[in-house]
Amino acid sequence: MKIELITKDHIFLEKGIAYFWKQWGSESNFDFYKDCIENSLSIDNALPKFYLMIEKNTIIGSYALLTNDIISRQDLMPWFACLYVDKAYRNQGVAKKLLTHGLNESSKKGYDTLYLCTDLEGFYENSGWIYYATGYNVNGDKTKIYSQKTV
Repeated sequence: MKIELITKDHIFLEKGIAYFWKQWGSESNFDFYKDCIENSLSIDNALPKFYLMIEKNTIIGSYALLTNDIISRQDLMPWFACLYVDKAYRNQGVAKKLLTHGLNESSKKGYDTLYLCTDLEGFYENSGWIYYATGYNVNGDKTKIYSQKTV
């Protein structure tokens, strides 16, 4: 198992775009994901960045580091987003590896805190994340914001 940054010459570039869209998108917004990921490829150390967990030449998970996770707290960054692990690989520590990788990558980029928003109960708290504040998504729904110091 290895975690790889999607780059312009990455073997999984097109499959990676489709993977993020399949997990987080809708029928009408494939171009949003494609455009976002493709335009992240030419920037060096800046955000956004998109990562894939690869096992035996298959994508089994993902996450992204973003400047904003499309919520009201645009004063906070970076954001850990788009965490997904295929069902067959859940409860095997894959998500925690992706979370740790995100914290390490954020630290390398000079950030001392990483944020995420979620409606999940318990998962992130059990991984060391601390409730930070309440934010609002574009529909006006409340969302919990968590933070963790980077490694």
